[in-house]
Amino acid sequence: MPGSNCTRATEFSLVGFTEDPATQVAQFLLFLFTYLVTIVGNLGMIALIRVSPLLHSPMYYFLGNLAFVNLCTSTIIIPRMLAGVLLGEKGITYAGCMAQVFILGLFLITECFLLATMAYDRYVAVCHPLLYPLVMSPEHCSRLVTGSYLLGLTNGVGQTIGMFSLFFCSSSTIDLFFCDISLLISLSTSNTTLSLIILRTASSLLGVPSILVVLVSYVAIISTVLSISSAEGKRKAFSTCASHLTTISTFYGALIFMYLIHRPHTSRGGDKWAAVLYTVVTPMLNPLIYSLRNQEVKEAWRR
Repeated sequence: MPGSNCTRATEFSLVGFTEDPATQVAQFLLFLFTYLVTIVGNLGMIALIRVSPLLHSPMYYFLGNLAFVNLCTSTIIIPRMLAGVLLGEKGITYAGCMAQVFILGLFLITECFLLATMAYDRYVAVCHPLLYPLVMSPEHCSRLVTGSYLLGLTNGVGQTIGMFSLFFCSSSTIDLFFCDISLLISLSTSNTTLSLIILRTASSLLGVPSILVVLVSYVAIISTVLSISSAEGKRKAFSTCASHLTTISTFYGALIFMYLIHRPHTSRGGDKWAAVLYTVVTPMLNPLIYSLRNQEVKEAWRR
């Protein structure tokens, strides 16, 4: 019976990575550097896309929104983690934990669909260039981005509602550096059926279709590129695809590992590093991989 042997939690304890002081200093500096690069890279990309006429196209419109989402995902996690390491404070309030669940649920699904939209954009540009102005009109692009945010909002609200039905003891400890919904469900002392159904359903109905759009789009792109007669043209196209697929694989691979592969609570040792990939590494790398290798972006910076 929930609550019979413990008091209801008003805060949680975030374990983080290590208790060793020397390692914590190195960890603090590493994550601080990563966060600063993330801030500068994504804010710089958003500002550049807004002020440069060269970048007023659908691809960069999507990229600007992706940079905003990456910025929000990192900001809800890394500053709190850095403050915890610096001050030695591991506690996070119940309200703060639920806020992290909601915001992460919102922006992770939004990023999934933005990545799918960007893959579709490249598919139309490479495979159907004559239809591109019609298919990727400003109105259509705006609807695609709005839909991505609405699906993310639906996921965030659904996950948060599922969490409010759970009971936690006051001694609940989360073996991670932020409030992850799958770990919270495993820590609950009440019936978790509803929360698990919401988590699995949202992961399957929202995450899997976006993955399929990315895969189908890039299969079609690669098939079209293979038909190019110029060896230099093939090399450039494959180089661009490889860069995009690297960051997409990192992001989706980590999410699949965290939320779609069922594992017992005692076998979740890799969760921390998977979480680092999609909450820390990918937001830092996205502006570099998607943009700084692009000639149009380099030209916009020079101007």
